[in-house]
Amino acid sequence: MSEKAKKEESNMAEAIRALQSEKKMSDDAIKQTIEDMVKAAYKKTFGHNENCIVKFKDDLSGIDVYSRKVVVDGVYDPTTEIDLAEAKELSDECEIDDELDIPIDPHTFARSAVTQGRQTAHQALNESFRESLYKEYERRKGEVISGIFQRERNQNIYVEIERAGDGVEAVLLKKFQSPRENYDKGDKIKAVVVDVKKTQSGIQLILSRSDPKLVQNLLSIEVTEIADGTVGIFNIVRDAGYRTKIAVYSNKSDVDPVGACVGPKGVRIQNVIKQLEGEKIDVLPYVDDPREFIASALQPAEVKKVHILDYDKKEALAIVSESQASLAIGKSGMNVNLANRLSKWNIDVKTEAQAAELDLEDSSSSLKAAEDLFRPVSEDVVSVAELPGIDERIAEVLKTAGYDDIQKFTDAVEDGSIKGIEGLSDDDIALVNKVISENVVFADEEIDDGESVVQKQEEDAEAAAAQEDAEEEYFCPECGAKISFGMTKCPNCGVEFAFEEE
Repeated sequence: MSEKAKKEESNMAEAIRALQSEKKMSDDAIKQTIEDMVKAAYKKTFGHNENCIVKFKDDLSGIDVYSRKVVVDGVYDPTTEIDLAEAKELSDECEIDDELDIPIDPHTFARSAVTQGRQTAHQALNESFRESLYKEYERRKGEVISGIFQRERNQNIYVEIERAGDGVEAVLLKKFQSPRENYDKGDKIKAVVVDVKKTQSGIQLILSRSDPKLVQNLLSIEVTEIADGTVGIFNIVRDAGYRTKIAVYSNKSDVDPVGACVGPKGVRIQNVIKQLEGEKIDVLPYVDDPREFIASALQPAEVKKVHILDYDKKEALAIVSESQASLAIGKSGMNVNLANRLSKWNIDVKTEAQAAELDLEDSSSSLKAAEDLFRPVSEDVVSVAELPGIDERIAEVLKTAGYDDIQKFTDAVEDGSIKGIEGLSDDDIALVNKVISENVVFADEEIDDGESVVQKQEEDAEAAAAQEDAEEEYFCPECGAKISFGMTKCPNCGVEFAFEEE
């Protein structure tokens, strides 16, 4: 190999390492870029590149270019064919219709062909780099990233992302900003990536400071129990700049989920509030009972009572005192709207006086349907998930653990094997037990010979009445002597009589 060839290979290897480092391109992407460049130059020189073969050395330090030609007896197209006699000079084993890869020196390409090849490679390189960046940040949608306030235009803030690389522009749109926050040039900004777009110059990231995922991320950093999975977040809703509501639950019975989030003396939650410029945050426990959960979701208002109007449509009525009505509804209805989204119920708030005018028990057929939901279930129901009032989370945990079957669950409770299932607390077990006891009739509790419970109860009542009649004492209406039921003549005075059913 000549010194010039060695130098060219060294330069190529150095260029490839630069692409791998600076552009973060994979080996396959680099190979494709170089191959496109060579084939573009080949096409410019020979008119087409269908038979151009590019082979890379194992260490990517160099390439070999070949022109693949078919061995023929009489050449018609010299760019794709080679005469048998000429092919025999290259390989003695050649025969008609064989394909032969003939080495091509890239230095023989026309200067204009090389220029065009470089332009093609440059375009391919930029497109490959842009596609690589797009995929990287597409995977990061929903994540929180940090950046520096760069400039502002039309109330949109452009952010320089740390370690983003060339061609990445991040913008915090006005509609995704918190009305509570103001920024100056040079300020550090944390925001959620909500969208990724391709532009002519590169990649644009759409950021948000109003997304609930921002609060979730900040809370996960402060609360180790959320980070390690001990405490889970059922739902989180937010009205940026006004209030955030978070419903949490614990996967361990000895861990208070709300206490873990608030922290000693409220330190943890205060750190999050500080990063949101003083936005209020309500942390409340998630419970399966919708009445209790709805009442909790309306914090900071105190709720007197919650009526479930329609389970299927998830409609509920929360009753509060006159003094708590405005607090429960909130400014422009913000508090009750947040409670709706958090609980996933449609909540109407009424004062005690307003509720007194409603015939909640008699006039609402939907309330009757809700009450019917808690009557004993059909004997065909065998799964815990089919029972009324069982949360999806509990049902999924039991299904994963193999205790979704009602009979298996009750057996496991009796022998204690239900204990220790990850994600299932003692309260969860107690709740499922309670629902089963109120709604399920097991086979050994059913009546034999196909008799219904109602039939059996009626027969028991008749038998009791007959026993009562049998035990009653009777006396002769004439002489007062004691007689037995069914007699027609007094054994003492001989008077005749008859028993009649009243």
